[in-house]
Amino acid sequence: MEAKKEEEERREFEKRVWSLKTIGLTENRFYEWRFENDNGKNPKLNLARKYVKNWKEMQEKNIGYVIMGPVGTGKSFFAGCIANALMEQGVSVMMTNFSRILNELTKPYADKNQIISNLVSYPLLIIDDLGIERNSEFALEMIYNVIDRRYCIKKPLIVTTNLSYQSSMKMIRL
Repeated sequence: MEAKKEEEERREFEKRVWSLKTIGLTENRFYEWRFENDNGKNPKLNLARKYVKNWKEMQEKNIGYVIMGPVGTGKSFFAGCIANALMEQGVSVMMTNFSRILNELTKPYADKNQIISNLVSYPLLIIDDLGIERNSEFALEMIYNVIDRRYCIKKPLIVTTNLSYQSSMKMIRL
């Protein structure tokens, strides 16, 4: 009887994890970005493992990452490993890119405040490839709104970008 109950609980938890991933991973490639699939080329991946291991502290202290670097250095893989590992612990995470967010925000009859509120509600939001979207006044305003709202309610954010520090500062000064 006890074994049957444990098996049922395990199955229910697996369904919950699958549901979290179905909602929170907005691209199919994100599903494969797991620590088990590490090829050893990114020596900084231990920071991602520590982040997951210390998730409660990271969450309480509102600690996130801005991961910068050229194309192909493993930034998105790093963030995806964190997303998948936390979801496999039952934590709700949203991993998306800002182009997708902007597409949602510019749909006819889009409720911009509700979309931003949904993004802000996740314990962890990961924005992949920030800077690939068009630099318009609207895009910059929406980026600011999401980041500022998360900061104000003290929820961590992880951002990956190909922009250099200097480029990102220019983007902000526009």
